[in-house]
Amino acid sequence: MSVEDLNAEAWTVYGQRQLNHGYMPPVPERLEWTPWEGVGPGAEILGDVTGKRVLDIGSGPAHHAVHLARTHDAQVTAIELSLTQHQRAISAHAGTPGVHFVHGDVVDHLRTAQPFDAAYAIGSLAFTDPHRSLPALRDGLRPGAPLILSLLHTDLHGRGPSTTVAPREQMLRLRDDPPLPTRMWVLAPRLWEDLLTDHGLRVEAIDLLRPSDENNPVVQQLIRARRLPHRPTRLSSRPRTTRPPAPHAAIGVGAIVLGDQGVLLGRHRRGTLELPGGTVEAGESLEATVIRELAEETGLIARPDDVTLLGTLVDHVEDVVRVTVGAIVRAWQGEPVTRPDESVGDWAWYPLDRLPDGLFVCSAQILTAWRPDLPIDHTPAHFTPYA
Repeated sequence: MSVEDLNAEAWTVYGQRQLNHGYMPPVPERLEWTPWEGVGPGAEILGDVTGKRVLDIGSGPAHHAVHLARTHDAQVTAIELSLTQHQRAISAHAGTPGVHFVHGDVVDHLRTAQPFDAAYAIGSLAFTDPHRSLPALRDGLRPGAPLILSLLHTDLHGRGPSTTVAPREQMLRLRDDPPLPTRMWVLAPRLWEDLLTDHGLRVEAIDLLRPSDENNPVVQQLIRARRLPHRPTRLSSRPRTTRPPAPHAAIGVGAIVLGDQGVLLGRHRRGTLELPGGTVEAGESLEATVIRELAEETGLIARPDDVTLLGTLVDHVEDVVRVTVGAIVRAWQGEPVTRPDESVGDWAWYPLDRLPDGLFVCSAQILTAWRPDLPIDHTPAHFTPYA
């Protein structure tokens, strides 16, 4: 028996036991991502779902789907593989306006369904092989649509997540009945991020949620991801000069200054467009370099708290190794101006979906390390993100 068949059978037995006990969870007053009421955010992380098509993956008794339809006017498809769980849902909520109940496999359903505006799974996606479910979700969501996943991180025995992409035994527990063995993909957050990224979804945040009871070891992951937009037109990048830089032991920084109008780019006197940045001086921290270069090149004033270091990029030009640290600046004072003594000026804001051609290769590398979905071609670099 396959892992997914084993899990489907366990949930069918679980649903039958709940039917026998006559238990139905109440429709919550807010969307709960964990078993603990009031822990973590609510439905707001799905965005405005009014009138939008939302997919509830592994909907169980469908109490979350009904909440979204009643409270947020969403059009929810509640899909459930277990027949008895599906029966629980329709026995209590059949005819609920805005909820469409489907008994079946979510991967099969997404092959023929119209793309959804949002999707979520509360505890359910870990029972399906992510190499099968994530490509289907990528193709079944509209570009830019959110995907919110609540997943087990640490179980009742205090056992944390796996560091390899493989299922392991976890028990389904029901108070008055024997536990049911299942196989779940309980993965470390970085593994989930890698899987989602590999399958065309951008991870925006991963939070670890804990119960208020300090004696309860269970921890839940809450992953906020988004379907990447379609970007068929790719941009090019080119080096500032064909000559390699002079050999020296130096580290440079490049700063993504991100505002409401997009990202700040200036034109070098040799013609390339690039982020603010420069070389780290002796005894200077990376954050201090970002602040100094930003002030010298653009006139913008930032504080250390405004700077977030992204990671280190390493590449080489002929036999010279080049090390660049990317950073993002989200707050500052002033307006960008051209400094007459600087080699970069004519600063302008560029929306991320309308970036220009001819980016300096280091700037292109930093931008794609931050946002891998940006369609910028450049020479390869090894990126090591900071924790």
